[in-house]
Amino acid sequence: MARGGVNKALVQTARLAILARGEHPSIDAVRIEMGNTGSKTTIHRYLKELDNGVEHINDPQEQLDSELTALVARLAQRLREQAQEPIDRAQASFDQAKQELEAQLANALLTQAQLKQQLEVQGVALAHETSTLQNTRSMLQTEQTRNAGLNQALSDFELRLNDKDEQIRSLEDKHLHARDALEHYRNAVKDQREQEQRRHEGQVQQIQMELRQAQQSALIRQDEITQLNRDNERLLTENRGTLRELNLLQDQLKQSEKRQEQSLEQTRRADAECTLLQERLRVALLESQTLSQSVDAQAQVIKQLELSAVKAQASLEALHLAAAKATPEAESTSGTQKDD
Repeated sequence: MARGGVNKALVQTARLAILARGEHPSIDAVRIEMGNTGSKTTIHRYLKELDNGVEHINDPQEQLDSELTALVARLAQRLREQAQEPIDRAQASFDQAKQELEAQLANALLTQAQLKQQLEVQGVALAHETSTLQNTRSMLQTEQTRNAGLNQALSDFELRLNDKDEQIRSLEDKHLHARDALEHYRNAVKDQREQEQRRHEGQVQQIQMELRQAQQSALIRQDEITQLNRDNERLLTENRGTLRELNLLQDQLKQSEKRQEQSLEQTRRADAECTLLQERLRVALLESQTLSQSVDAQAQVIKQLELSAVKAQASLEALHLAAAKATPEAESTSGTQKDD
């Protein structure tokens, strides 16, 4: 609070208190006794007036007043000292609270910097994960396009395979028909041979019987036998041609079976490749789901970090506000102490 100027009574009280302690009442001692207040020039003028005997202390009443004044000065000094103690404690408490608030402010700033750094790291990681996800989606789209093309190729191959199966079945039917025809031909040739043999035997018997009858009949029979031999050679030639056709059909059948095996091998390879592509597609889908979950988790962490940053900013603002409130109070307390 506001304070009045130094007057002569105050200087006299301080001077008497110093004299009562047996000390010399110098200007500095008087000023210290008054609480470091007052101009040294004013104190020197009042001390000079008191030393020159402007106010003499001769009678007992004045001496008693002087002693009372000295006692009041000592009581005032003690009261000032007692009043200074809680002020000093309050000042120490304020300094400690100020240091704690400054430490909390420094910790909050450090935490904010760490959270900002973590947020930047998370942002970089999120950008990397986003790029990886886009690449994975591009790879997945490429694999899907390739899979669609392979499925179409597989469908076309299945159609061609069905056509080949139809051709194979047709060849098998032809082979069966040829086999049946060959068997029928063999049976016919066999029957014919048996018939020719039986006829030949009958003719031989007849010739043997007629040989004894006439040589001319034997010559005629010999010509017939020659003709029969020619017919037999002709049948044998036809039989060899039939056998060659049969071998040709068997070779065609083997080639058809070989082509069928090649078609089956190509089908198995196409199935294996399709299975591999389906497995790649499944792995790519799983990786895409994992990346999506990772991105969601990163987004959740970023939200939590942003919330923590907001809380830290609020705490920092509260600390700044508390420090701002504490500073005027400290200045007011310091001013009050100086006034006292």
